[in-house]
Amino acid sequence: MYIEIIPNRNSPPAVLLREGWREGKKVKKRTVANLSKLPMEQIEAIRRVLKGENFVAVDELFEKVNSWQQGQVRAVRTAMRKLGFAKLLGTKRSWQRDLVEAMVAAQIIEPQSKLATTRWWKVTTLPSELGVEDATENELYEAMDWLLDRQDRIEKKLAARHLEEDGMVLYDLSSSYFEGVTCPLAARGHNRDGKKGKLQVNYGLLTDDRGCPVSVSVYEGNTGDPKTLLPQVQKVRERFDIGSVVLVGDRGMISQKQIDALRDIEGMNWITALRSSAIRSLIVEGHLQLGLFDDRNLFELKHPDYPGERLVACRNEELMKMREKKRRSLLDATAKELDKVRGMAGKGKLKTASAIGVRVGKVVNKYKVAKHFVLDIRDGGFDYHIDEQKVAEEALLDGIYIVRTSLPRKQLSAADTVRSYKRLSQVERAFRSMKTVDLYIRPIRHHLEDRVRAHILLCMLAYYVTWHMLEAWRPILFADDETESKKHRDPVAPARRSESARRKAQSRRLDDGSEVHSFQTMLANLSNLVKNVCRRRGANEEELTTVIYTTPDAKQREAFRLLESIKV
Repeated sequence: MYIEIIPNRNSPPAVLLREGWREGKKVKKRTVANLSKLPMEQIEAIRRVLKGENFVAVDELFEKVNSWQQGQVRAVRTAMRKLGFAKLLGTKRSWQRDLVEAMVAAQIIEPQSKLATTRWWKVTTLPSELGVEDATENELYEAMDWLLDRQDRIEKKLAARHLEEDGMVLYDLSSSYFEGVTCPLAARGHNRDGKKGKLQVNYGLLTDDRGCPVSVSVYEGNTGDPKTLLPQVQKVRERFDIGSVVLVGDRGMISQKQIDALRDIEGMNWITALRSSAIRSLIVEGHLQLGLFDDRNLFELKHPDYPGERLVACRNEELMKMREKKRRSLLDATAKELDKVRGMAGKGKLKTASAIGVRVGKVVNKYKVAKHFVLDIRDGGFDYHIDEQKVAEEALLDGIYIVRTSLPRKQLSAADTVRSYKRLSQVERAFRSMKTVDLYIRPIRHHLEDRVRAHILLCMLAYYVTWHMLEAWRPILFADDETESKKHRDPVAPARRSESARRKAQSRRLDDGSEVHSFQTMLANLSNLVKNVCRRRGANEEELTTVIYTTPDAKQREAFRLLESIKV
């Protein structure tokens, strides 16, 4: 028997299993089976069997001695190599530098406690690649101390890479909660994690105008945002040796007191926003005429209270409608609850004015709209009504914000001033990634002050690598990869995804039909690439072994190719 492949014009060829024999001088043949629907691999196997080759299952010849995940490790280490990450930590290789590299990679791939890290990473090729297979938890802590001692040098190198004279730096402050009460940095403050009763630590992140992290500073948990600003200015000017810079911060960060101090520093400019109370005063005094928004959504104005500054007033129509709708829904929900309490007043435990007042207070504070209700509480009952005048006064500010800057118009247009202020969203993205999405900086379980500082520095460095990986992987992630158009879009209108990003979100497929990934699922996909160590079945333990790596598929090869494009 033999296999014969017969061409079929524009259709796939017919693959036939045939038997041949000879009758006299004639050779005859007949078709035994049509194999056209079989994969070519199976057809080739049948052909080799017909030729007399013997086949044995691979698992009958070889056994797998061990297996380690290596795809996600290769991805992170590729990014580190392209970023010169090892040289960033220290010019000479050392045991501590290798441990820090391993901890940063582990923080990106599988963020855990240091003890859990020493257990987890042994299922990957990470410790063997860096030669830290035998590292203990205590040695990781010692490496964190080594890292903290080098923070100044590391941040100077990052600043030299990403900051420049007359460039912009973004700065914002966040916090994370503690497990425990013994750390000197732990304090009660403005809790951004929604964890009531938890102690916390504050940390400020300084980035370039793209949101790429450069420096992190750690403060006690009750430190106010404005108090952390001037130390950042000093850091940029003295440690990073940058004399002229534009500092971008939110209105809670760059307050009037900080602006007064910045005016005395040569070469320092800033972009921030006015508080709601200041905007209301401009409207009431007639300096901000709302009628000017009828034809445009932004315009410049000046005011004697802000000498040497440019004020760029903006109104977002969609935000205005959204806030109006939300306020009305909160008022209606509160009124509905108050009606229930009014029906219960005078009965049971709600007979006295004090008892009724306590119950009413819980209701009006539930949705944070107590200021809009006028209450008449008395023994045996109460009445209320909504103060529509206060509602109308608050509604005047809906969708309106004013960006203020010390930069002259010739250096930055009004539209670009607003765009620059909105870049603070890149720092917020960094905090989201560091706290919950990717790196899980919280909860903080360390108790020594220096260990807390080192842990946050470690997470910042992990985000530095992650940031570059995210940028490189934009084409295959749900991220919007049409970034150039954002530089020229309407600065006031809500940010919108590009058409290609919407297609990815709706279809969950790329143009080539392959799946779209998040950063986490892409790493999980790469973890399917493993390193297998095999040897001949039945052999003794001293016999040589063979290493077999999983062959990456098209999507995995594309992921590695994109990481090779990372540039510092």
